[in-house]
Amino acid sequence: MEKIKTLCLYGGTVHDYKACGEGITAALKKCDAFDLTIVEDDLDVLVAPNLDPYDLFVFYYTLGELTDAQKNGLLNWVASGKGYAGVHSAADSFRECPEYRAMVGGYFLTHPKYRDYQVSIVDPDHPITRDMVEFTVTDEQYIVSYDKRNHILATALHKGEALPVAWTKKWSKGRVFWLALGHNGDSCKDPNFALLLQRGAKWAATPPPAKEDK
Repeated sequence: MEKIKTLCLYGGTVHDYKACGEGITAALKKCDAFDLTIVEDDLDVLVAPNLDPYDLFVFYYTLGELTDAQKNGLLNWVASGKGYAGVHSAADSFRECPEYRAMVGGYFLTHPKYRDYQVSIVDPDHPITRDMVEFTVTDEQYIVSYDKRNHILATALHKGEALPVAWTKKWSKGRVFWLALGHNGDSCKDPNFALLLQRGAKWAATPPPAKEDK
């Protein structure tokens, strides 16, 4: 079976993107489904037509700013029917770009301290979370503002409220997957992180059925 041509971009400030990038790359390599190209801290790879050779974009980045050419290159590429898989602080990138936030489906507000917390599976029938059961992680829980139309796959409690840990959504003809886990290198070694990332990335890169509704 032909591998999924995947561009991974790791960068930004605040987080140790090198350690996280190594963890993400290792997780994706374990399932042998992806033909990986790794880029560090170079947003110009988003400028059209640089993404054209790929079917999937895996993104770990914090803060930063997009030029119009970078923004349009990414958003239009995903909208054309490609896949986007954003990890953790991908929801805290490009704060001044509402179009990017809309594509991802939400954005970072705050986080409690790094700690152990429980993740509950909301949709055990979805291809990404199929047959998974609740599990505990040691990670930084992201509290996000999000589009209620997102298809929520997993949640964790914060002050009594169940908040998203993973979701999917559409972006025109493209597919978007976001995973809140993955604050640091150790978090990215968690087997449940790896499983969700592998499945989420595969799902995002797979053309949706004609009547898909989530």
